[in-house]
Amino acid sequence: MTSTSSYPVRLEGELQPNLSRWLWLFKWFLLIPHLIVLGFLWTAFLALTVVAFVTQLRGGRYPRRIFDFNLGVLRWTWRVNFYGYGALGTDRYPPFTLGSALDYPARLDIDYPEEQATGQELLSAWLAGVPQYAIAGILGGGAGIAWAAEHTMFTGVIGCLAFVAAIALVVYGEYPRSLFDYVVGLNRWVVRVVAYGSLMTTAYPPFLLDKGGCEPRTEATPATPQTSV
Repeated sequence: MTSTSSYPVRLEGELQPNLSRWLWLFKWFLLIPHLIVLGFLWTAFLALTVVAFVTQLRGGRYPRRIFDFNLGVLRWTWRVNFYGYGALGTDRYPPFTLGSALDYPARLDIDYPEEQATGQELLSAWLAGVPQYAIAGILGGGAGIAWAAEHTMFTGVIGCLAFVAAIALVVYGEYPRSLFDYVVGLNRWVVRVVAYGSLMTTAYPPFLLDKGGCEPRTEATPATPQTSV
């Protein structure tokens, strides 16, 4: 029996077949409306994250409405990244929505944290993420939060791999599946760090590259039946 990965941040993407050889050259222009909206959304995301931080610092819980809004911003960003220069995994234009958009080939979900840190414990937990923030900065380009703007250009390790994918599309007319798996895996790493850094999860991001469009699955050990004597 199998069960989905227990990590509370789940990012997935489905590689579209028969991608255009040349559309990626113009996606920066097509994404301008999204970039404008995301600029406002990320301003609100950062401000609301500060509100959530102060709330938890004073002993409260991460406000659920703020959590749902910030999750929507991350979902929107991942869809735009997947279409744009953070993955180039689809030619299907991303929808303008904070919702889950389950029919779109890029999906993201985060479990609301039932156990939350407060006060000094919260500060210690956030500072413990510094090594991960540095890694996310290298992968996404600049700071870890740059993942939000990664779709505007080929930046960081992820952007470099996406550029290689673009060249492969031009030359061979095909996106190498192994390369796609790495690109999505690195995006998965970064978004886990972004979620942790913005206090949306208390689960420390693993130092692990989970490649592939689907979340890793773990084997569940079936219960051993008790034998009565």
